[in-house]
Amino acid sequence: MIIVNLDVMMARRKMSLNELSERVGITIANLSILKTGKAKAVRFSTLDAICRALDCTPGDILEYHPF
Repeated sequence: MIIVNLDVMMARRKMSLNELSERVGITIANLSILKTGKAKAVRFSTLDAICRALDCTPGDILEYHPF
């Protein structure tokens, strides 16, 4: 099971969904789908842009739990 910790990183950086959307160039709707863990996939370019905007690594956003 892949856990998405996007909301945690956004809170740590005090960044709103609107601000992240503007910085990354992704719609709020698509970021919401990713944030809630409902996304089926994420492009490396999207992950790269999110990590740059939040000054973090992919491992800070995505976590694996073998349940």
